[in-house]
Amino acid sequence: MEKYIEKAEVLLESLPFIKKFFDKTIVIKYGGAAMVSDDLKEKFALDVVMMKYIGINPVIVHGGGPQIGKMLEKFGIQSRFIDGQRVTSEEMIDVVEMALGGKVNKEIVSLINRHGGNAVGITGKDGDLIQAKRYRKVKKSPETNRPEIIDLGLVGEIQRVNPRILESLDKNGFIPVIAPIGRGENGETLNINADFVAAKIAGALKAEKLVLMTDTHGVKGKDNALLPEIKRRQALQMIRSGVISGGMVPKVECCLDALQEGVQKTHIIDGRIRHAVLLEIFTKEGIGTQIVEK
Repeated sequence: MEKYIEKAEVLLESLPFIKKFFDKTIVIKYGGAAMVSDDLKEKFALDVVMMKYIGINPVIVHGGGPQIGKMLEKFGIQSRFIDGQRVTSEEMIDVVEMALGGKVNKEIVSLINRHGGNAVGITGKDGDLIQAKRYRKVKKSPETNRPEIIDLGLVGEIQRVNPRILESLDKNGFIPVIAPIGRGENGETLNINADFVAAKIAGALKAEKLVLMTDTHGVKGKDNALLPEIKRRQALQMIRSGVISGGMVPKVECCLDALQEGVQKTHIIDGRIRHAVLLEIFTKEGIGTQIVEK
């Protein structure tokens, strides 16, 4: 009997968080190992379904870099990266759209629905959700020490998010699952970084939380210890000093952008942990790094 009482107490511990986040929107960027491991995929789907059933409105934005890479290999197309970003040629974009908007998106939708959810898969092109322009990366040339523009091809930079389709889906009890593809100024398909998409959508929806699932524990300090919480000023100082570096920089910047656009709290969590989303949202301690305005 004691073990059942303990289970009831665990459930009651989450009650304040359930009350706090009832009818609130939480945008989750789903990617990394959580999209590869069968066990983690199942646990993520269960987390999302549970959130919906207790009155929270989850919005999922997914990545799919490894899946794109595998599909490109099948078509005999070689990938090239610049500073971690895939150069997306016209030859590639159809494959990218097929992988993200088709195979990956529908697998996530199917898994959530199999566990009792009511998910709908869309891309940023549906309902005019994401309008973008071609992203031009500016980098100093090592030869001339002058800025030069690097063309990444059909890679997009978000100009505007129209959340009407998401609001309509939420109103009718659906869970949106969004592939990070947008429409360009001339109607072309653009491949967009999923973290950026999640941050912009969270801002447009004025979400309660933005949660970025990664393959790291979170943001670490100088001593390499996990930081449970950092504020904007601290985050910017850590980026300038190089404590936050590499691939963590754009993730932290996404969180700061989302905060600026009205998101209440942002989180970078370790998606390799089972039930990572529930642990971050429904426990006082959390499992990753919370980034807040002040």
